[in-house]
Amino acid sequence: MLVLTVDQRGSTRRGDLVPAVLELLDAATEGRAAPGLVLPFERTVGDEVQGVLAADDAGARLAVDLVLALLRDGGWSVGVGAGPVDEPLPEVSRAASGPAFVRARAAVERAKARGAAVPVAVVGPGDEPGATIAADAEALLRLLGAVAARRTGAGWEAIDTLAGHATASAPQRATARALGVSEQAVSQRLRTALWAEEEAVRPLAARLLAAAGTVERPRETYDDDTQEGGR
Repeated sequence: MLVLTVDQRGSTRRGDLVPAVLELLDAATEGRAAPGLVLPFERTVGDEVQGVLAADDAGARLAVDLVLALLRDGGWSVGVGAGPVDEPLPEVSRAASGPAFVRARAAVERAKARGAAVPVAVVGPGDEPGATIAADAEALLRLLGAVAARRTGAGWEAIDTLAGHATASAPQRATARALGVSEQAVSQRLRTALWAEEEAVRPLAARLLAAAGTVERPRETYDDDTQEGGR
């Protein structure tokens, strides 16, 4: 599983933004119907929210989308915990437990550390290869976040408009028409924003998260092996 724990930064100065971020997450998860979502996001304590995603292709892709959406929104520290959870899962994440939840807590605390230019961290199994996979996923998410943070308003306008015309026969032409600029201008904005590069890297980040979340066997498997070995 993949557990996302999200904590508001500077809440004493900015007030409670949890209702707004829950709306953002609800929209990003298609009204809680997105493939890969296991337990919807909810406020757990204070100005913190948490949700649970499957560590499969759909869940990992969704995790990447959500992490980058939160980083773009700004003001959030994002921790991703990868690994087993105690099953059966309850109906709400705040009542759940297991290694992935403990790791998500450790990850968000590290993401909140001073000096983190991109406030996201990933914590997976402590042994190999899980530890390296989680570290690689974190490095890639931080790189993607850093690229996005340097985009101009014009770059984001082109990206957002292009997303709204993704099903058009000629998406960039439709984007140019919507923005009232030339196709060449749209292409230039997208190149400057490194959008094609981000789209190429997102699947790799998702594969790393999925691997981090599945490389370790669930605890009941360990228990079964121990019992069999003791017979």
